[in-house]
Amino acid sequence: MFKKIITVASVAFMIAGCVGTMPEYNSSNSNYIVFKTPSFAYADAGFVSKANSETKVEIYSSGQAIMRLRITPSQICMSKLKCMSANQFNTQVLHASYPADTLKNIFSGSEIFGGKGKQETANGFVQSFGSIRYIVSGNSINFNDSSNGVKIKVRSLN
Repeated sequence: MFKKIITVASVAFMIAGCVGTMPEYNSSNSNYIVFKTPSFAYADAGFVSKANSETKVEIYSSGQAIMRLRITPSQICMSKLKCMSANQFNTQVLHASYPADTLKNIFSGSEIFGGKGKQETANGFVQSFGSIRYIVSGNSINFNDSSNGVKIKVRSLN
């Protein structure tokens, strides 16, 4: 009897733990998203959803999710790849020289690299340094690193 109670309690805690880790997204916007790196390229309509401490990016083609990306404070998870720290993700997918918060900041439309080369514009800002050009303007985000072959674009469809 005692063993059965322990088993039921353990299962209940595991289920509650899984449910508790699912964030409640505050916003979800439809976008045209380009996510291109030296190892892969995705471009199509999708969604960028934001919770307090997490961002989820999904790209669809013909109604099917072709890429899912989940950015949390402790890791980045991408479909077809294992979850890894932001630094590991940058090394394997983007570029090892990028700070850990680069991907999160790009999909949030926040400054990158500590604001390096930042110039305010009428409806956003531009950061330009080395081979990187990053533009946040109105409802669009455009990150381009020409020497490392990384391009990320997010343009609102709303």
